[in-house]
Amino acid sequence: MNVWLRGARPRTLVAAVCPVLVGTAAAAAEGPLIAWRALAALVVALGMQVGVNYANDYSDGVRGTDAPGRLGPTRLVAAGLATPAQVRLAAAGAFAVAAAAGLALAVAVDLRLIAVGAAAIAAAVLYTGGPRPYGYRGLGELSVLLFFGLVATAGSAYVQLGRVPPAALAAAVPVGLVAVALLLANNIRDLDGDRRAGKRTLAVLLGGGRARALFEAVVAGAFVAVALLGVARPAALAALAAAPLAVRPVRLVRHGDGPALLAALAGTARLQLVLGALLAAGLLVS
Repeated sequence: MNVWLRGARPRTLVAAVCPVLVGTAAAAAEGPLIAWRALAALVVALGMQVGVNYANDYSDGVRGTDAPGRLGPTRLVAAGLATPAQVRLAAAGAFAVAAAAGLALAVAVDLRLIAVGAAAIAAAVLYTGGPRPYGYRGLGELSVLLFFGLVATAGSAYVQLGRVPPAALAAAVPVGLVAVALLLANNIRDLDGDRRAGKRTLAVLLGGGRARALFEAVVAGAFVAVALLGVARPAALAALAAAPLAVRPVRLVRHGDGPALLAALAGTARLQLVLGALLAAGLLVS
């Protein structure tokens, strides 16, 4: 596989796809689907996810946080597969693609979306970049809940309707919680290395036991949120059919280490994709 594709961390892209699917479906249930806007929203989300992955690779690489041989996706800078300047340029290119698609949506829908996009790019860059990266202070999960939950889901609905339907706001909660679970699984896997490097993720601050318990609570919370949404939109309860996919990653996070946590990360991504697809389908027909 091309090193740049590996560096983009394809398994994380589900976190970008799901909120667009769910937000667009919630909007399409209340009005006509504008296909080009849905496609543009997807380009924005994917560009942001790839951009943040490259930006993290660059920032962690130059800080020395990513030690060679660390578990997980390929780190281009740490592994010496690309120079820091090349990875920084790749991040800038991905953000530029997202910005171009976002600008088209802002011109067509609401120019205030430019401010939302600028905030999202700033949050992506400052996650592990800048003088005081908030990802090093345990705030990464909160940012994911906000931007890959609320902003991406509600934003995808807004560009369709010019407003955010209540179903999109409610659906943003389970979408965001599973994205948080994905980041938690990643940070639990990296806990020991992050602690040694001085990277104080939420998993480091909580400690292994409480971080693992939080992972379970976040996954359970996503299904509780689906059930509550189902009170108003019964078809959304179809997403509960994804529950069996949660069993293995929860078990692996609870008891596993090393390679087992890599499998937990993959399982969580699979859970997110299926839950998002079923939730989108349920909202679309509700």
